Amino acid sequence: MSTNYIIVGLEQGTPAWHEWRHNGIGASDASTIMGENPFKDAAQLLHEKRGPAIDRGENEAMARGTQLEPEARRRYMAKTGRQVWPACLQSTRYDWLRASVDGLTVNGDAVVEIKCGNRVYQMASQDDSVPDYYYGQTQHILAVTGLDSLDFWCYWPGNPELLIPVPRDAVYIERLLDRELEFWRQARQIA
Repeated sequence: MSTNYIIVGLEQGTPAWHEWRHNGIGASDASTIMGENPFKDAAQLLHEKRGPAIDRGENEAMARGTQLEPEARRRYMAKTGRQVWPACLQSTRYDWLRASVDGLTVNGDAVVEIKCGNRVYQMASQDDSVPDYYYGQTQHILAVTGLDSLDFWCYWPGNPELLIPVPRDAVYIERLLDRELEFWRQARQIA
């Protein structure tokens, strides 16, 4: 299987990983660049990318999600039969296009985005769909991997897991890559 990316040998959460993320556009940046993130705007992200790489830490909800992610991944693997591992991916087309994925199969034919928060679980379970502010993130991952879909997996203890397949949206990805390329050009300019 031909891939559109390389696997970068970094452990997520380490200082080297923070530096690598800082020197590109990751999946979690996509919704901000697209104006879909209710918590941060593109101007804030641009300011961050122009400065030094800083580990901004985790809030309580993020820390809880990080803590629950290994169990969520185990449950995903048990449910789907797919063996997946976290991976850092970098596009071979655009070196600034990156994604730290929660789970990728060894042969790269499937990817999963895991969310372990009460709020995202409640929103996703209401209409069995990905909350709007995560859509850009999912499509960014599909842009990096070249896959036709990904699995959005929601886990919250005491509730049934949610598996939501997310198809590739070529029109959205084209707009996303245009905006990300322009954003990256701005980020590399001297402020």
